[in-house]
Amino acid sequence: MEAEFSLTNEIIPILRVFDVKKLKEFYVDFLGFKIDWQHRFDENAPLYMQVSQQTCILHLSEHHGDASPGTSLRIGVRKLQEFHQKLLAKDYTYARPGMEKTPWGATEFTVHDPFGNKLIFYEQK
Repeated sequence: MEAEFSLTNEIIPILRVFDVKKLKEFYVDFLGFKIDWQHRFDENAPLYMQVSQQTCILHLSEHHGDASPGTSLRIGVRKLQEFHQKLLAKDYTYARPGMEKTPWGATEFTVHDPFGNKLIFYEQK
């Protein structure tokens, strides 16, 4: 009998980025992700990298065909209020997100990265 395949719960979105300095300022310094690895085919090639924070993994790519700017992600967070306060305390010039309660029972805040991608951090009660 042939074994059936099984999908895992792991989904890793790829976000388009354009500037390594700005991506590190936003994803590492502001949001607190760590760089797991990065790759270029040569020193003049576009960057492809993985960043993570706890179990949230994102791939960031300068490659033209990998993704379109303007992607939206919803990222679940436990203790959203604490995370929100931590970000506000950083006094990041380009994002001071406000918290909101949604009609569907979530609390969330949104930040836009420097490349037009929208990250919605939420906690479902």
